[in-house]
Amino acid sequence: MKRIVTATVHNRSGVLNRVTGLLAKRQFNIESISVGRTETEGVSKMTFVVEVEDERKLEQLTKQLNKQIDVLKVSDITDKAIVARELAMVKVISNPQIRSEIQGIIEPFRASIIDVSKESVTVQVTGKSDKVDALIDLLRPYGIKESARTGLTAFTRGHQPQVAEFKSYSLLK
Repeated sequence: MKRIVTATVHNRSGVLNRVTGLLAKRQFNIESISVGRTETEGVSKMTFVVEVEDERKLEQLTKQLNKQIDVLKVSDITDKAIVARELAMVKVISNPQIRSEIQGIIEPFRASIIDVSKESVTVQVTGKSDKVDALIDLLRPYGIKESARTGLTAFTRGHQPQVAEFKSYSLLK
């Protein structure tokens, strides 16, 4: 089963290598990974999409990540209300005659052309992975020279109360 796991980590040299090394050693396949700085100085957030066999393996994954010195917090956010996006850039073979055709294809996806040359255009698209896949499929017949994708970046929507945050009420007072 595919899971989206986030890890908040110290932004230090070697942290990414240690975390991905741990996952590789435990034979977890990382389908995508994205890492970047957060709003807090010296702290980064990693978003992994990993394939796990069962709940026991998922628990093992989170426990192993939490043991890492530079890992501050690990969360499986797959089943929560999340905001998730991916960025892709796709260089498509084109000439002046078919550029308007490509523009017509990318418009419904809210994608944009970010570079134009004599023989190609580079398209940028952001959104859910399904949306990115669909646009790439539509551009494939024109000839894709090159493409690059960021991998999924995600976090939970709004405030998600933890069980400990619920106030207890009693009718016996």
